[in-house]
Amino acid sequence: MKITFLGTGTSQGVPPIGCNSEVCLSDNPKDKRLRASVHVQWKHLSLLIDCGPDFRYQMLRAGINQLDAILFTHEHRDHTAGLDDIRPYNYLQNGPMPVYLHPRVYGAFQSQYDYIFQPVPYPGIPQIDWHLIDLDAFSIHGHTIQPVEVMHYKLPVLGFVLDRFAYVTDANYISDQEKEKLKGMDVLVLNALRREEHISHFTLDQAVALAKELGAKQTYFTHMSHQIGLHDEVCAELPEGIDLAYDGLVVELP
Repeated sequence: MKITFLGTGTSQGVPPIGCNSEVCLSDNPKDKRLRASVHVQWKHLSLLIDCGPDFRYQMLRAGINQLDAILFTHEHRDHTAGLDDIRPYNYLQNGPMPVYLHPRVYGAFQSQYDYIFQPVPYPGIPQIDWHLIDLDAFSIHGHTIQPVEVMHYKLPVLGFVLDRFAYVTDANYISDQEKEKLKGMDVLVLNALRREEHISHFTLDQAVALAKELGAKQTYFTHMSHQIGLHDEVCAELPEGIDLAYDGLVVELP
């Protein structure tokens, strides 16, 4: 399994134009973060988790020419606004894109992308093969994926477990029952927005505590605002086996 972090940032805490903070002015490319998304190459299966507004550039930058399916965690636009740009994959792969999402998210898409759902399709609109999922495990081309419910304040969000890899974003609470699904991972990804308290995201300290509790061999943090600080300085503070991810990071599992 090859995991590529396409984006590790967030629309939360986006610095204003002309920001002169040390993160904004950093020359370290690890401090430059597009919206959170990850690509997983699982044997012959090419999967994307979330498709935000930076999707087109992220896929071009990573050179991902095949995409078999997209999984959505929730309906917020920083995770969904790139859906229209799947059209080149429709063309190259000569068919609709399989998309897996919760029924509530599907309902939100009917408003966000109403032109996709018109009874007489307009030529050239994104072609999508919708698959509604809940908390039951499902399979794509023989590969089993286990959803995990986490809470983004009052909004349920889906995380995903793919073999020994787990991905969770936009959360500030996970029940004990759902935590059991996340234990024993080789690689775990959690969101860590910033150091200060936030109504709907884990802080850095909260994410560290949860990572220790879940006990993955390696944990990476994603969905970080510029308020979290400089990449290298924060990583130097973190316990062994816990690091900040960065755009372009590639992790391979046997």
